[in-house]
Amino acid sequence: MTEQLLQVTNLVKNFDLRAKNGSRRKKRIVQAVTNVSLSVAKGQTLGLVGESGSGKTTVGRCILRLIEPTSGSVVFEGQDLGSLNFEEMRALRRKMQIVFQDPFSSLDPKMTVGSSIAEPLVVQRVPGDHSDKVVELLELVGLSADHSQRFPHEFSGGQRQRIGVARALALNPALIILDEPVSALDVSIQAGVVNLFEDLQARLGMSYIFIAHDLSVVRHIADRVAVMYLGKIVEIGEQESVYSHPTHPYTKALLSAVPLPDPKTERKRNRIMLEGDVPSPVNPPSGCRFRTRCWKAQDVCAQEEPVLQLRSTGQMSACHFPES
Repeated sequence: MTEQLLQVTNLVKNFDLRAKNGSRRKKRIVQAVTNVSLSVAKGQTLGLVGESGSGKTTVGRCILRLIEPTSGSVVFEGQDLGSLNFEEMRALRRKMQIVFQDPFSSLDPKMTVGSSIAEPLVVQRVPGDHSDKVVELLELVGLSADHSQRFPHEFSGGQRQRIGVARALALNPALIILDEPVSALDVSIQAGVVNLFEDLQARLGMSYIFIAHDLSVVRHIADRVAVMYLGKIVEIGEQESVYSHPTHPYTKALLSAVPLPDPKTERKRNRIMLEGDVPSPVNPPSGCRFRTRCWKAQDVCAQEEPVLQLRSTGQMSACHFPES
């Protein structure tokens, strides 16, 4: 059995909003993440997918404690991150890194590429001259030593994302959270960056949480897939099971929107068009959160919230009337 690197249990993150109403203030709570549980094995990739606003990025940032969870536990290599003080968490951050969605805004425009890549080593007080390490990291992600003296605006989007990856690798992490790492890139460049992630994982043995809304990219890289809707996981399991036999209506609808490379097959299949908008996380629907857009919804869906249950195809899904 594969050893677990990360275990997240019942993770909750609420944001407080205060709206002025004359001289009075009314407090509202946004339920960004609700009771999310997942695990990541050593050397494997978990794909976290869903529409914009489903809570994917919030989950990733809560795992790293870039934002503090409201409740729940995050256990990394046997350590509960919620019990660690500032210095203990700082030391553990060597093993947990993130690659942000926008490769340009995540790099300081006033710093050279070499300085940006060396910054984690400086922050973590790694002794010695870091120039050789910077060159090694640049070459590892397919760039050259000469690039270290340039500034971010001198690179293409794909090259800037590679620089972000090099910076994340500087401290030899065991886990990297990839937050929509290719969504801001041209389609022609995306494949090269995804292949880079796979090559680095094979060579260095790290684990990924790959956050994306593009299911075709996730299918290419992920070992396991978790589908989120309005702050909750609605389906989770092995990649092959989720893609071949989706049991939640939302997963089936998402997969029906993925274009197929065969034009004849693409023309023949029926795409599921979801009606209505995603409900507000300030006031989510009762029962099943997907019921307001689901073609299978019945009275029980409004009265009882479905729980994740193991299906015959091997994955778990939260639905009163799962797909067969």
